[in-house]
Amino acid sequence: MNKNDCLRVGTYANTHGIRGEIKVYPHTDDVTRFSELNSVMLDTRDGLLEYGIESVKYFKNMAIIKFKGIDNINDIERYKGSDIYITRDQAVPLDDDEYFLCDIIDADVTDDEGHMIGTIKEVLQTGANDVYVVRREGLKDLLIPVIPACVLDVNTVEKKVVVHLIPGLSDI
Repeated sequence: MNKNDCLRVGTYANTHGIRGEIKVYPHTDDVTRFSELNSVMLDTRDGLLEYGIESVKYFKNMAIIKFKGIDNINDIERYKGSDIYITRDQAVPLDDDEYFLCDIIDADVTDDEGHMIGTIKEVLQTGANDVYVVRREGLKDLLIPVIPACVLDVNTVEKKVVVHLIPGLSDI
């Protein structure tokens, strides 16, 4: 399985106790999502390793996961810092106006007059609203807030985003 075909749902932040449980920092809107999963994959230096989930509990903003067959801290500690992935068929269904952030990375960004601006290189999650970081040829990156006044259309199939550059947003 290629991790480009998967969705990142968390990062293994630390161990929890000595019985092989791990603390997971979620990269999902709903931390309790982990309770619905039967297995996940850890992105290790050995590639993607699939682990069945034995149990999940929650503490503060973290999920604490116990994998099947991992009963000792020494069996899992070496993978600390690994990202945790699921397959797309394990993902929650999306509404029509929703998309996975990974599906717009490298999308072409044009303004509402059809001029090419650049490509999305990452999405910052600020709490108030997301921000597209747009890589531009020969210029510094442009930060575009993901708000209705700026982002007019997102097409994940064609990997195209249309934006309106409000005054003061761009230096050109």
